[in-house]
Amino acid sequence: MKKGFLYQHTIEREVRCEGIGLHSGAMVSMKLKPAPPDHGIRFRRVDICDHTAIIAQTHRVVDTRFATTIGFDGVVVSTIEHLMAALSVTGVDNVLVEIDAPEVPIFDGSAAPHVRLLAEAGLRKQNARRQSLRVTRPTLVRDGDAYIKATPYPHFFVRYTIDFPHPLVGRQEYSWSFDKKGFGREIAGARTFGFLREVQYLQSMGLARGGSLDNAMVFDDHGLLNHDGFRYADECVRHKVLDLVGDLALAGMPLLGYVEAHKAGHALHCRFLKQLAAEPDSCAVALPASVSRPFFQPRPIPGMFEQFPQVAKIL
Repeated sequence: MKKGFLYQHTIEREVRCEGIGLHSGAMVSMKLKPAPPDHGIRFRRVDICDHTAIIAQTHRVVDTRFATTIGFDGVVVSTIEHLMAALSVTGVDNVLVEIDAPEVPIFDGSAAPHVRLLAEAGLRKQNARRQSLRVTRPTLVRDGDAYIKATPYPHFFVRYTIDFPHPLVGRQEYSWSFDKKGFGREIAGARTFGFLREVQYLQSMGLARGGSLDNAMVFDDHGLLNHDGFRYADECVRHKVLDLVGDLALAGMPLLGYVEAHKAGHALHCRFLKQLAAEPDSCAVALPASVSRPFFQPRPIPGMFEQFPQVAKIL
């Protein structure tokens, strides 16, 4: 692990982008601004006057039905998980996100646009040590046959399994670790997915107004409606890994442990973090001086954005 990543980081410069909100269908403007040490990741709604910026931590999660939503004092920001994943793996500890709508832009339904944005922003080392949340004993949360289990491990490793009764999805399993250093190519471009009947139901409720084949994979009963097909043969489970990484970033610091997730989702991801917090002997906060946790370098990857053209409009 590079010595610099023992320390907290913010972004080098302010960056701004625009994109469609998944549920509102409206154009959303978002800025990422440098922030001081121990600030954390905070979201400020600039379309609402005089409200406190919302820290992106588990105790501020207010909804997990269709995405991860944080809120405070009646103000909410939703669909934060893809941005949170990109910030986590690039090693950004402190940043202020200013947004003029109640949801983060969906872009192409993946984290690739956020990775590109962070590549534009750069990283700046800060004079404060980074802490990590280390799993110290086995921890398990269940919901029916879905579960998340974590055991002690020197760095973050995830094994995710999904099982959907669809001929193009079925059972998929994917393992990923930070020591692979392959987030940009292996995980970032995996898009969110859903089923046509679910999309139609959401739209009947006035939701998913911005949803389209440009920002999600959509399955009917027999196949995939997207004419461009899959980016990865197992894209669905890779996206679940992406969501998990983003939701676990709500711990407020890097999580170190071996995480097994089976048929989970945003609700169970957040329940898992809350259980860790409720059981003090299941985890420990530590300085990562002797822990190998290499971070993904936020640099443009040759060919990535040609492969994934539906990326953020950088302004």
